[in-house]
Amino acid sequence: MSQATRVLLDSMVNVPALVLGRRMDILAWNSLSSALFTDYSRLPAKRRNHIWLTFLAPEVRGLYANWEQIAQECVAYLLMDAWPLPELARLVGELSLKDHDFRRWWADHKVRSQRQGRKECVHPVAGELSLDFQVLDVRGATEQSLLVYTEPHSPSAQALTFLAGWAATELPARPAQASSSTGEPADETKRRG
Repeated sequence: MSQATRVLLDSMVNVPALVLGRRMDILAWNSLSSALFTDYSRLPAKRRNHIWLTFLAPEVRGLYANWEQIAQECVAYLLMDAWPLPELARLVGELSLKDHDFRRWWADHKVRSQRQGRKECVHPVAGELSLDFQVLDVRGATEQSLLVYTEPHSPSAQALTFLAGWAATELPARPAQASSSTGEPADETKRRG
């Protein structure tokens, strides 16, 4: 990830934002996305995957009021780039073994690229949020995209502002960079050292 993308991500203090890799690996995040979804820095690098978290992390799965719709969209998106990536095959294999819904929707073969939409969340601290999202390509970075959640001038915007303040005081400061210069997840100890 480029330094310019890192600066942009860090400057987005009032909106949750993530930098995603090709198979929806979470390469970097800002503090508000950690406050909204989960503390990514506490997860092993192989678990920092948007689809894995949606299906197999109870705290993330329980966050979505419209989980079934979100989960089906994740499967449809994943089907677009399904093969021949070995690491994607491992992710699909694990999700297929551990989640009946994933297995059923994967077998349906419904392919869809969703670059924008709306997600309904029920956050344990901030309450109900109705958020628009956009997926933007990061120019100059192969297979990276920026996922941004917004909701201006609404109760959800007020809840995000509250959550940003809560995150600033309640969550420990942690590095938000999750990948090395090669695009591979960095070892947590190496990033801190």
